[in-house]
Amino acid sequence: MTVTIKRRISQEESTDFPTTLHPVLQKVYRNRGVYSHNELQYGLEQLLPFSMLLDIEKAVTLLQTALQQQQHIMVIGDFDADGATSTALAIRALQAMGATKVSYLVPNRFEFGYGLTPEIVAVAARQQPDLIMTVDNGISSTAGVAMAQQQGIEVLITDHHLPGNDLPAAAAIVNPNQPGDTFASKCLAGVSVCFYVMLALRSKLRQTGWFGEENIAEPNMAEFLDLVALGTVADVVPLDKNNRVLVHQGLRRIRAGRCIVGIKALLAVAKRDHSKITAADLGFVVAPRLNAAGRLKDMRLGIECLLINDIARARADAEQLNVLNQQRRQIENDMQQQALQALQKLQFNRQKLPSGLCIYDPQWHQGVIGILAARIKERYHRPVIAFANVGNGELKGSARSIKDLHIRDVLDLVAKRQPQLIKTFGGHAMAAGLSIATENYRQFSAAFNVEVQRQLTTEALQGEILTDGGLVDGELSLALAEALQYAGPWGQSFPEPIFDNEFMIIEQRIVGEKHLRLRLQHSDGAKVLTAIKFNVDLHEWPNYHCQRVHVAYRLVVNEYNDTKSAQLLIEHLLAVGMS
Repeated sequence: MTVTIKRRISQEESTDFPTTLHPVLQKVYRNRGVYSHNELQYGLEQLLPFSMLLDIEKAVTLLQTALQQQQHIMVIGDFDADGATSTALAIRALQAMGATKVSYLVPNRFEFGYGLTPEIVAVAARQQPDLIMTVDNGISSTAGVAMAQQQGIEVLITDHHLPGNDLPAAAAIVNPNQPGDTFASKCLAGVSVCFYVMLALRSKLRQTGWFGEENIAEPNMAEFLDLVALGTVADVVPLDKNNRVLVHQGLRRIRAGRCIVGIKALLAVAKRDHSKITAADLGFVVAPRLNAAGRLKDMRLGIECLLINDIARARADAEQLNVLNQQRRQIENDMQQQALQALQKLQFNRQKLPSGLCIYDPQWHQGVIGILAARIKERYHRPVIAFANVGNGELKGSARSIKDLHIRDVLDLVAKRQPQLIKTFGGHAMAAGLSIATENYRQFSAAFNVEVQRQLTTEALQGEILTDGGLVDGELSLALAEALQYAGPWGQSFPEPIFDNEFMIIEQRIVGEKHLRLRLQHSDGAKVLTAIKFNVDLHEWPNYHCQRVHVAYRLVVNEYNDTKSAQLLIEHLLAVGMS
């Protein structure tokens, strides 16, 4: 795959940044469409009001009645990190507001699939809940809601996924993406929707004097923001202003040690200092360990880790999650090698890779196909659906997309043009899930490729790295690296800054079997910095004929033996000077 390095071009607009803000940071913010100092204010007063959410009053009335009558509230979540944090937040918040009959149920992905299905309602009904509250799911659960109503169970849906043509007939639906909703941010994660519902409930209970009457200490909703930050980053939703406020505040609490013991334990097993973490640590360190439970076993282990208040028990759960994550990585590695060998064989035979890529092996683990799809997408820069055999003549698929292609809409178009091909589907712009009959795999793969070709140009399938331009020699400093580290939170649609420059190679060598460590000198200065590129192609590097490289990199803080220094973390390097 060809990769090009392009520099972002920001609009020439006036800004009101303080003069103390580093010029590089000013440019970085402009490149992300931020021109006002106010857009970088992340106090809780900056949050959008919960009153803008459609059906929020209906949802609060349902929960208020359940509390007053001490009804059994059952929370039904999803089996990923967003679902786990949503479930834990709902349980913790409801209990803090006086609920004494609260339980949760998370479908085992291997038995029940996703969402509030009739089958999971049948399991829930055995525990006789009065109210089912979905978190991070439910917007497409028409049959499940109907089944619950037949059982005499009311349903409150809280979700953020895109709705289908028909909404479930639930007692209330809170989802910023449902028709008629005027909430200004459509990017909330499932855990944030749950947080807003709990925020509104706390407000209503305060107004009616509930806490005084019941002699309950009114909960501080900020205490739940560690879970909100983790779920938001883990679900890779766009970090618009509202989401940045939520993540920033959650990170502040974690750094200060005012977070649940489960998050502390997950950071500890990963050997991360909670006082120094960034959003990237939540996304690449904590979330994978939490997700491992849902991918390989049962998400109950992850949820229990987030509900426990005893540090020793939380640490034991975190250790189990760490082991599961190691197993997941090995399974993923093996699957990725199989997929790459098959695709390389295609290219060796001079067959053109499809624009929309479907991959399948009967032995693949269904809990890991989402990660596999993401890895292959990154390597070949095209939308990918990875399939696994779930038995009974059915394949489960997990889709990941690239910029400019809304993957759920593509699946919708395939389903409309050839209704017999897809059994069920749902998701977002960048990620989706579906199920198809095994016998339809080849026909679906062709239909998917045709639909992708309709929407994407050849140029769109080329890899591209967008940078914030180059840094001069004097800017390659520890001070700027530290400023960049905490200038976010960085994430989806508000990416961590990447820069690009040409450097002279002073030294190059392989460390850790497949990582390239370099010492580089800036082309216009004398400063020499260390740089590292993870997982290089050993057929290409080290290249001792190469004297000069064009590098796209992140400027990061490297800590070793209590000493800090600036380091380049290389995203892409291209040889430009050969001997």
